[in-house]
Amino acid sequence: MLSKSEQKFTSIYAIIVIIELLCASITSLTSIRYFTKPLIVLSLLLFFLFRSQLITKNVRILTILALLCSLSGDIALLFDGISPNYFMLGLGSFLVAHVMYVLIFLKQRDPYKSPVRFTALMLCYAALLFYMMKDGLGNLLIPVIVYMIVILSMSTTAYLRQKQDHVMSYNWVFTGAILFMVSDSILALDKFFQPLALSSIFIMLTYALAQYCIVIGILKHNGNLR
Repeated sequence: MLSKSEQKFTSIYAIIVIIELLCASITSLTSIRYFTKPLIVLSLLLFFLFRSQLITKNVRILTILALLCSLSGDIALLFDGISPNYFMLGLGSFLVAHVMYVLIFLKQRDPYKSPVRFTALMLCYAALLFYMMKDGLGNLLIPVIVYMIVILSMSTTAYLRQKQDHVMSYNWVFTGAILFMVSDSILALDKFFQPLALSSIFIMLTYALAQYCIVIGILKHNGNLR
C-alpha cells in the first residue's frame, strides 16, 4: 500500500520514466536522454533524502552512495557509443552500487534463513546466461564475470533479508533485486549475444522499476512510508 507521499512521487516518477522510454524508442528524441535518463535516479535520490530521516545513519549513507554510483553509471552508459571505456566506467559504477546494496541487505539479514537453494538457482541462471554470451565477451570476460558474481550476491542478500516483521519492505526490495538482475541480463544479452528487439525500452523499464522498488523497500524497513 502506498502512502500519500509515495503516490505523489510515484506519479512524478512514472512521468519521468515514460518520457525516457519514449526518447529511447524514437530516434529523433535520443538527445533528450542526456537529461531524462539521469533524472530517473536523481529523482529517487532526492525523494530518499527527504524521506529517510528515520533510517539508521549507515543504511542512509550506503543507499545514497548506491544511488550516486547508479547515477554515475547511467551517465557513463549514455556515452557508450563513443568509447568502450565509458562502458567499463558504467560497469564499475554499477558494480559499486550493487556492493552498497549488498552491505545494506546484510545489515537486515535473517540469520535463520539458508541461502543454499536460492544460491543454487541463481548459479544455474548465471551459468545459462554466461553460456549464451561467452563468445562475445572478448577482453571483458573477467570484468563481466566479476559483475555477475556481485549482482548475484545482491539478489541473494535481498532474499536473505528479514521478512517476518518487515513483510512489505522485504517484498519491495526482493522484487527490485530480481528486476535489477533482469535488466542487467537483457543489457548483457543485447550487447554480447545478439541485438534484441526493443532492448533499450525493456532495459530501462525494468531498471527504473528495480531502483524504485529497492528504495521504497529500504524506506519501509524503518516504517517511514507505511
